[in-house]
Amino acid sequence: MCGWGCVFWMRTGNACINTSPCQHHELVQLCRKRLHITPGALAMLGLLLTLLWLVYPLGHMTLSMQPKREFLINLRHDVNLQIWSRAYSSNSDGDLVEAVVPHMGESITDGTLATFLKKPGDRVAVDEPIAQVETDKVTIDVNSPEAGVIQELIAKEGDTVEPGTKIATISKSDEGAAPASPSDKKPSEKSPPLSSSPVEEKQEKPVARVEKAPVTEMTKGSSSPPKTPSTEPRLPPKERERRVPMTRLRKRVATRLKDSQNTFALLTTFNEVDMTNLMKLRSDYKDTFVEKHGVKLGLMSGFVKAAVSALQKQPIVNAVIDGEDIIYRDYIDISIAVGTGKGLVVPVLRNAEKMNFAEVEKEINNLASKANDGSISIDEMSGGTFTISNGGVYGSLISTPIINPPQSAILGMHSIVNRAMVVRGEMVARPMMYIALTYDHRLIDGREAVFFLRRIKDVVEDPRRLLLDV
Repeated sequence: MCGWGCVFWMRTGNACINTSPCQHHELVQLCRKRLHITPGALAMLGLLLTLLWLVYPLGHMTLSMQPKREFLINLRHDVNLQIWSRAYSSNSDGDLVEAVVPHMGESITDGTLATFLKKPGDRVAVDEPIAQVETDKVTIDVNSPEAGVIQELIAKEGDTVEPGTKIATISKSDEGAAPASPSDKKPSEKSPPLSSSPVEEKQEKPVARVEKAPVTEMTKGSSSPPKTPSTEPRLPPKERERRVPMTRLRKRVATRLKDSQNTFALLTTFNEVDMTNLMKLRSDYKDTFVEKHGVKLGLMSGFVKAAVSALQKQPIVNAVIDGEDIIYRDYIDISIAVGTGKGLVVPVLRNAEKMNFAEVEKEINNLASKANDGSISIDEMSGGTFTISNGGVYGSLISTPIINPPQSAILGMHSIVNRAMVVRGEMVARPMMYIALTYDHRLIDGREAVFFLRRIKDVVEDPRRLLLDV
């Protein structure tokens, strides 16, 4: 009996005796006294009742309400626990997958969901971009993890999202959510306002008369309406203005440039460069250069090599202040400012001191192409010890560039203009360019800044100096 753990029920008149396994010893004695049942027969009866209790539906047995209620509560609780412990899936065969925001870089914790490239009902391939997330530095694509049909867009454009945020669900089968037709939206957009009841109209009329009374008294009391002073400026109507939220990249650029002005002691020095020899060098070897290296020879590589030479001559320009210390960097990573439709980005030429002209041109073209199509990565824009900004491509004649933190200086290039110059006592026309160096005067003195800019002038005007290291 004890090993079976049975539960017995026995009717005695109109009463119903209900026991649990812990009371079966008293029940055995009761059965033997009243029914004269032998222990062996009682054991078989107990086993039979136990099997019937387990197999037969609970509602057809003569049980008291309290044990059944406790059993059902426990059963319901166990079932719920099993359901909650299961991983989420929309159906049994795992037809739905979720597109999530990917990792955006070590220094980036969130971004703004700029736009959806797909809408519900569109078919997508594996790794096809379905949305774009704007960060402080770059725009990142959110790709589809599987081929299928967009079923639902979870996030909204303009939402702030973090890595791992779900933005859409994709059905791997052909059954996707059909896009909402324009006819479905028009009734909701142009639905007329609900008409007010007669009771509400009657209540509104006295309120209107009460509001008009003070206006009438003010009109009678005043001899003439107040006139607007003629000196007050007339602002344009609000209908002619548009308010557009700033992108994450524009916010980041604005913050960094303002921090630069607030932190650095900015000072700019200028010089001018005769571009005759560098332009002649490019003209003489441009075809041979393209045939051998597969890239055009531009002026930017000449200025990069000149900046490397100047940084090696004046290492303080390549250094930076860190608290109460000065960090001297024995490598040269030059950032190239590139203007794109979404804002300014500064990809970096790593170890520029080890590059030749062809390698500089290839890397600049590669980074500029990535910056314009939005495929540039965070790592390709991180770091940098010195920046070159070429405003001359837009026609700028002269400017004072702002330092890109945490650097200490920036070189500004400008447009090439033919000007009258005195050469060996004669007045001749020469292609001239103004160059500017903005530097942190806390770290760099005027002497080092002028020597730095003069070195760039000397190398650009006579590129043979690079070969002779003079």
